[in-house]
Amino acid sequence: MWALAAKALLSGALIAAIAEIGRRLPTLGALIAALPLVSVLGMILIWRARPDPENMAIHAEATFWYVIPSLPMFLLIPALLRHGVPFWLALGAGCALTVALYLAMMQIGPRFGLRL
Repeated sequence: MWALAAKALLSGALIAAIAEIGRRLPTLGALIAALPLVSVLGMILIWRARPDPENMAIHAEATFWYVIPSLPMFLLIPALLRHGVPFWLALGAGCALTVALYLAMMQIGPRFGLRL
């Protein structure tokens, strides 16, 4: 139970730090948010729970392929905001696009030999 609480506190602290830095220095906050800190932390925790090289290789490769469909969201949201779309609507549209692209990746990826 304590380990789960520690993981949650660490994750929350990371998000809070990104939000605070991003409020003052948007570009630096974006850089920190773009770093694969969550992925690296997740891999460390998975490895500690199950040190299996093949499992970790599958996880890392799947993470790579799932990052790709999330990237267009970061172009759609600013484009919508610059065209006067309210923030919450732009965010929702970006999230909806990401979900649609994830679903497409899950359907198309295995046809090309991706293990998702």
